[in-house]
Amino acid sequence: MAGVEIARCLCRGTAFAELLPRARVEGWDLPALMRETGCGAACGLCRPYLRRMLATGETVFRELLWEEGAR
Repeated sequence: MAGVEIARCLCRGTAFAELLPRARVEGWDLPALMRETGCGAACGLCRPYLRRMLATGETVFRELLWEEGAR
């Protein structure tokens, strides 16, 4: 999708670039990140981005990602 850029949790307004270093220092997996920051715990739209962020280190996404089974 041209022009899309996803770089933050919409519910909390927290940039993924702020979350990644914290997650790495604390050793957080996705459930821990959600518990500690609230990101991904409300509407859940950022969960697939958070999951990929933790796996790859990406903090800006230019494609729409979906939770498994959400389509």
